[in-house]
Amino acid sequence: MPDFEPLYTADEMRAAEARYPSYPESVPELMERAGCHVARVALERYPVASRWTVVCGGGANGGDGRIAARELERAGKDVLVVDAKVGDTDFGAPDAIVDALFGTGFTGEPRADATALIERMNEAGVPVLSVDLPSGVDASTGEIAGAVVRAGASVTFHARKLGLVVAPGRFYAGDVHVADIGLEGVGTNASLVAPEILDAVPRRGERDNKYTSGHVLVVGGSPGLTGAPSLTAMAALRADAGYVTLAAPEETLPVFEQRLLEVVKRPLPDDLTELAAKASSLAIGPGLGRSERARTLVRRVLAEIDKPIVVDADALFELEPGDWPGPRVLTPHEGELARLLGRSSQQVAAHRLASVREAAERFRCVVLLKGPDTLVAAPGRSLLVSSLGLPSLATAGTGDVLTGIVGAFLAKGMDAQLAAAAGAAAQQLASVAADQRAGLVAGDLIDALPRVLA
Repeated sequence: MPDFEPLYTADEMRAAEARYPSYPESVPELMERAGCHVARVALERYPVASRWTVVCGGGANGGDGRIAARELERAGKDVLVVDAKVGDTDFGAPDAIVDALFGTGFTGEPRADATALIERMNEAGVPVLSVDLPSGVDASTGEIAGAVVRAGASVTFHARKLGLVVAPGRFYAGDVHVADIGLEGVGTNASLVAPEILDAVPRRGERDNKYTSGHVLVVGGSPGLTGAPSLTAMAALRADAGYVTLAAPEETLPVFEQRLLEVVKRPLPDDLTELAAKASSLAIGPGLGRSERARTLVRRVLAEIDKPIVVDADALFELEPGDWPGPRVLTPHEGELARLLGRSSQQVAAHRLASVREAAERFRCVVLLKGPDTLVAAPGRSLLVSSLGLPSLATAGTGDVLTGIVGAFLAKGMDAQLAAAAGAAAQQLASVAADQRAGLVAGDLIDALPRVLA
């Protein structure tokens, strides 16, 4: 597994602090560095702000804020410190605010007095710079149980916290600045994927042929739903698979013959064993439909075929855990994961981290939860987070493209979790490389994939 940027929980951050020499006597030294970093970012980011309000809680986060206030005053700024313990206080008329109310140890819902302070910060109509992470965000999960600060930027110490990159917390953090305060790293259970993950994708060598480069069998399609498997098949080819076969209902094959020149088309049998024997991986679900025949086919494929399989779209409908013989990658969005777990999509959206980990354990396979913070979980392994794309990815068909990319990477023999995370990264980077930003359609991603993988 490549080295990625570690993402810290509150407990992991405490472990890193505890390893610092002379801890806990050295806490003031660490706070001094942290507070000075906050002031430095504040002055660089908001140089014309002359009046500052610094809202300080009672813990170490508040201590960081007070040191930042001191440094802002030394820089000639007019600074008002609001002590959360005092209660109703003068908030001033600031040009900018430092939020030092809660730190990494915060969980749950803010009390009424803290909620009032958070609301005043949000209603001030000026930029807010949060210390470590926005107050109200759970550092370990990104969950939000009540009021939360809407920060324009956050200064976090030592390393990013999970709550800064996992939704919904990520939506409140703004631009994240990571400040080195002299701590050593510790092992974490989550990492942020970097573009360099694509270096791990096998490339074709001069001895390869179209079969050794990876053969993907795409299983999908039904009348009126031919677009999804077409996108999946072409994405697999553009993701460097050497050979792609599409198994689709016979009545839809004339449509695919017109759309897909480079893809081999075969009528979809009730038993895929013979077709699958020639493939390196399968991608099942796009446009497949939810008929009883389709559901039976999915169950048989997953239970009987000992090949890596990416499972998406209709193949996720009413899916049950099984004793599957080969690697499986499920790629649900929040609504699909909600159905798999028997809860609402709102519950999954509020608890993305817990939901994807629960699904990975329940289905005993890799689960990729799509979103701006794509989460890739595997039983007993660290979580991978891919957050490299643009909001333009929120359009129909991009999930089908992702399925094809992951299928291609699985066909090249990649580890299932790494293939899923690399597939997410490739899809997201394609949104940046695509010629279209506004008005991007899924096909634009396919066209951009060769540039991303070059």
